[in-house]
Amino acid sequence: MRRWLMLLSMFALLIPAAFAADEAATAPQDGQAAPDFKLQDQKGEWHTLAKYHGQWVVLYFYPKDDTPGCTTEVCTFRDDVHKLHKAGAQVLGVSLDDVKSHAKFAEKYHVPFPLLADSSKSTAKDYGVLTSHLTFTYARRETFLVDPQGKIAKHYKDVDPKENSAQVLADLAALKQAHG
Repeated sequence: MRRWLMLLSMFALLIPAAFAADEAATAPQDGQAAPDFKLQDQKGEWHTLAKYHGQWVVLYFYPKDDTPGCTTEVCTFRDDVHKLHKAGAQVLGVSLDDVKSHAKFAEKYHVPFPLLADSSKSTAKDYGVLTSHLTFTYARRETFLVDPQGKIAKHYKDVDPKENSAQVLADLAALKQAHG
């Protein structure tokens, strides 16, 4: 009986870990400096946030390559990429998948912008989007609009993959108008 109680106690301690919530709960707030990063894209090229200084950056995090919601989101950004570029914004997608996975995903859906491999999970953690469910660790679907000075202009939580690109375009136009 004693052994059974000890096992039950250990199991009770492990249950919260199995349903782990956010590993990094604090995202940078609007107006704060966006955390820099150094990540490879689907072609193996390195990208840093500093590389885009002076430009608007749409940095969107997504859970997993080639899954339904993530495919919808990447295709929506793909379809709007010319509008986003015309508005002066660069689009960067980020997930925990590796370069090889991103290369297949980008080729399959003709993605014309960098998909960054955050295999170390450090960028997702820095942006407060790293989370786990049971044994699966991933980046939550959230987007950050970074202004030309490298500060967070807008943080999108609970992103709808079909609507995110249009929201970003509308907010980008409003923000640019407000700042002259």
